[in-house]
Amino acid sequence: MKVLGIESSCDETAAAVVEDGHTILSNVVATQIPFHQIYKGVVPEIASRKHAEWILPVVKQALKEADLTIDDIDAVAATNRPGLMGSLLVGLTYGKTLAWAAGKPFIAVNHMLGHLYAAHLMNDIQYPYLGLLVSGGHSIICRVQGFDDIEVLGTTVDDSVGEAFDKVAKFYNLGYPGGVIIDRLAKNGSADAFSFPIPRLDEEEHRYDVSFSGLKTAVIHQRDLFLNKGYEPTNENMCASFQETACRTLTTRLFRAVEDTGLTTVVAGGGVAANSRLRALLAERTGLNCIFPPLKLCGDNGAMIAGVAYHFLMRGDRSGWDTTACARIPQFKRGLKR
Repeated sequence: MKVLGIESSCDETAAAVVEDGHTILSNVVATQIPFHQIYKGVVPEIASRKHAEWILPVVKQALKEADLTIDDIDAVAATNRPGLMGSLLVGLTYGKTLAWAAGKPFIAVNHMLGHLYAAHLMNDIQYPYLGLLVSGGHSIICRVQGFDDIEVLGTTVDDSVGEAFDKVAKFYNLGYPGGVIIDRLAKNGSADAFSFPIPRLDEEEHRYDVSFSGLKTAVIHQRDLFLNKGYEPTNENMCASFQETACRTLTTRLFRAVEDTGLTTVVAGGGVAANSRLRALLAERTGLNCIFPPLKLCGDNGAMIAGVAYHFLMRGDRSGWDTTACARIPQFKRGLKR
């Protein structure tokens, strides 16, 4: 079964064709980074206009690279939540229209399910496992029982980890996208240069939750207060120390979940899953099987949407033509709180 997946939740116009939920026949991503760099962040109005301009050629290119026509496609899928409302509506409306005109089934896909599924495109992963979903909008630790059966154990109580990276980079005029630049600068700095504070949350109520607003504030407004003797307050040192603290904030809570659940497989997804230090910290954990998507599938892409949609189709699910977009996701079911 060949599924055309469309993704337009933020600033990437993406389309892909995936066969039987695993084989990627094409994966086209048109990035808008050059249009947002001057603003040091995504401008929603620019993003939605670029999606409207690019969606048709991107889909055409995905079909061309797969050597298929729309008649060869068995179903069309598109992201409908969460994300920027204007951006979501472009991809969703195009996907529904294309499916209706071609007489194909349509599946609306939660973007979060896509990121968790990305690693499945390249690996045979058995359920259950612990999921680590880290991006510009989300920081989630969850127990994954199936492709759409997710129990959230912990999440951020304020900023997401990706948002913290982007805001630190913006404040220090390092460039955009912030996460990639901080990761690169950190390689030439020392993680011991600054002793930034690690958030301390109530372990009963927030055993697996994370917080990044305090860390972000410390790095932006109080950086030199945390400088250790013998080190220079360079951007490289700041990035290395900030990245180390942010990644250890995540892994500390994740390792608690590993100990409490007994699950020893962790699957990561989302843009921050490309961070080299986060990958290294997880790889260093003895007895833990950590699975990451390849770097090209950490960011937004249509292949992960098509992959999830395949399983909905095999189960007999379809989305109605009245399906609409939603900027946010419903409150997650929470578990394992003591």
